[in-house]
Amino acid sequence: MTKPIETSKEGLPPLTKLLLEMGPLILFFLANSRPAYFTPWIGPLLPAEMSADHVGIFAATAVFMVATVIALIANYVLERRLPIMPLVSGIVVVSFGAMTLWLNDDLFIKLKPTIVNCLFGAILLGGLLLFNKPLLPIVFGSVFQLDEEGWRKLTFRWGVFFFVLAAINELVWRTQSTDFWVSFKVFGMTPITLAFAIAQTRLIMQHSPEDEAKS
Repeated sequence: MTKPIETSKEGLPPLTKLLLEMGPLILFFLANSRPAYFTPWIGPLLPAEMSADHVGIFAATAVFMVATVIALIANYVLERRLPIMPLVSGIVVVSFGAMTLWLNDDLFIKLKPTIVNCLFGAILLGGLLLFNKPLLPIVFGSVFQLDEEGWRKLTFRWGVFFFVLAAINELVWRTQSTDFWVSFKVFGMTPITLAFAIAQTRLIMQHSPEDEAKS
């Protein structure tokens, strides 16, 4: 039996983690649909001149940036560390959000999910192909244990899945309205990701040390 790769079992309570992850996304959706409620707070971040049909997405972008930074700070205060995925995603949110507002072009915030998913997909698959090392436990900060074969399989699946998410994002923002894309980003991508994660349960159970010990 191969030695399991151990990961930290400490972490935030599930509800707190969900709030920190979904909070900025929910505010992103609300600010896009009701920008008037948010512009008094984030007005200085918005472009001096913008067309009426861009007010929502620009307000949403500014709110998303601020909420993401607050979520990262809260995460650090509660855990005394910053998980890799939220940190990298937060950096891209702030960077591409700033370009969106500075250049008065919502293309950059729409590209953010594509860039982040391609980045994580490249890291996971690159680690397997170039260094023969499953990087998923490092990237995810997982709270469970798997043997090496299990981590390799799971890393490969998630690496491919990240590229699929990137392709879906490209398809949606290029073919649908901005409002549809915002709604899909919040209420479409999350269920898709959750469904994929749940679908990996059998693999996780097959390669967990506890199950191997019982067999």
